[in-house]
Amino acid sequence: MSARPDFSLLARFVQKAEAAGLDMVLLADSAPGGGASNRQVPFEATTLLAALATVTNKIGLVAAASTVAHQPYNLARRFASLDVISHGRAGWNATMAQDPREAANFSRPEGFSRDDFRRHAEEFIGIVQGLWRGWDPDALLFDQHGGRFFDPEKMHLLDHKGEFFSVRGPLNVARSPQDAPVLVLSGLSEPDMDIGARVADVILLDEPSVAGAKADDVKRRAVAFGRGPGAIKVLMNVAPGADMAARPDVIADRLEESFRSKSCDGFNMLMPPVLSVLDDFVDRVLPELRRRGLVHPDYRNATLRSHLGLAGEERQ
Repeated sequence: MSARPDFSLLARFVQKAEAAGLDMVLLADSAPGGGASNRQVPFEATTLLAALATVTNKIGLVAAASTVAHQPYNLARRFASLDVISHGRAGWNATMAQDPREAANFSRPEGFSRDDFRRHAEEFIGIVQGLWRGWDPDALLFDQHGGRFFDPEKMHLLDHKGEFFSVRGPLNVARSPQDAPVLVLSGLSEPDMDIGARVADVILLDEPSVAGAKADDVKRRAVAFGRGPGAIKVLMNVAPGADMAARPDVIADRLEESFRSKSCDGFNMLMPPVLSVLDDFVDRVLPELRRRGLVHPDYRNATLRSHLGLAGEERQ
């Protein structure tokens, strides 16, 4: 990647991922500096998502956004808008891991205690999801002759008053084409796993996963919270190395073993924005995974939820 911000390079990267039939790309967003600087995207992630939505048609677009750097109402409105703009391809990546550098940029130089951060993030996520459900799918009428913009019986005020936030709602954005933007949770420790099982659509786990957590374990927890078994997907983060072009069968073996053992439902490839790395994965590893029946041949439908095979569920 060039030293200067280059949207055209990132657009080509995402378009190539779309041509390969990958389900989604996840756009990182973090404070500058620190050990993860080589994974930073040189644009604010939700702004970049909006731009990428105009140059792609099928691939899911997930943007990271911090629960420290934003207010829940504005963030819910932004992602709801992005989901409409992208025709149901948007997702929000919220992390349960605190970045002290970020807190220092938003009037919290002392940061949060671990427990405070967990409660703050959980309340924030609950507000965002509640606001996304503020309109029934057929609530907006756009009835110019009758002078009715919406059916008041199908609008639901959130009226949230909690430990950290007070939010009335609703949003002034229509219900998402995919019911709600996909919620991706990452950075989970063992105490966070129940939160993920209760609210997430997708959970990202590092390899090896948190405290031995596997997809079937997370789904058992989700069922205990009244969710359907198809309501959540667990993806394992995998960082392909320089040897990806040498032995694609060995890499495919490792991925298949994790998948067959039900450690995960799929994989999130942690790739730097360098086209040659994606080329090696698409041209060498992906065909081997398809040959083994581990990758579906094409996009299932229009929305990110359909790409990921997320089952529909009644959202109360």
